[in-house]
Amino acid sequence: MSDPSHSLALRDRRAIVCGATQGIGRSCAIELARLGANVTLVGRNDQGLAKVLGELPRPGEQSHATVEVDFVNLAAVRSATEAHLRRVGPAHILIHNTGGPAAGPLFDAATTDLANAFSLHVLTAQTLAQLVAPGMRANGFGRIIAIVSTSVVTPIPGLGISNVIRAAMGNWMRTLAWELGPFGITVNNVLPGYTRTARLESIFKGRASRAGTSVDEVEEGVLRSIPARRLAGPEEIAAVVGFLASPAAAYVNGVNMPVDGGRLAGQ
Repeated sequence: MSDPSHSLALRDRRAIVCGATQGIGRSCAIELARLGANVTLVGRNDQGLAKVLGELPRPGEQSHATVEVDFVNLAAVRSATEAHLRRVGPAHILIHNTGGPAAGPLFDAATTDLANAFSLHVLTAQTLAQLVAPGMRANGFGRIIAIVSTSVVTPIPGLGISNVIRAAMGNWMRTLAWELGPFGITVNNVLPGYTRTARLESIFKGRASRAGTSVDEVEEGVLRSIPARRLAGPEEIAAVVGFLASPAAAYVNGVNMPVDGGRLAGQ
């Protein structure tokens, strides 16, 4: 008989997935649903939420849901999440994922841009964690996972604000992992490398424009920095998230987990 503590199954678990209408967030939602979780999709686009809701697997006849809210409005995030938890019950898994700050040099960034990025990433993560952790603690099971960036480890040129905010998310995660660990709650960050998403396409276009070259040439240069010699698919990031969300990952806590094809290993 298999040990359920080693299982990847998420039957009877409720997962909240932020930024779930596209890219890595969408893939995470699909993966968690595939593993049996009841998934709540969070995003600011009602049409996008409805589309992804229709794509979610239901191997255990799960009940999936959506919450439409813009992370720019922190008070709205709190009230919408509180209302949802009252309606469906406690969440066991939180995937914090939101769009990255605009590209550009840090020195040229306005202080308001830094403050807005801090709110969008760190303060929303803090707000959501405070809302879901009591239910996790009562159940003796909780997984808080933030989708961050490899810039937690090594800053990425041209992404000045992101480098600062991602580093803050690194210590936010490690601190909560220590504080919540005694209650069966793990807190980890996933650090995607170059992943084929709309945001990466935008970054490549910006680099090409500034360098006076083509997007293909920019991508070729990036691929040379990755031992795997390819970009990741969003589903590959989601597979790691699925593991960290599962009972099998109960002893993985306080980790910045790179999923980058080995790029950090060479730096």
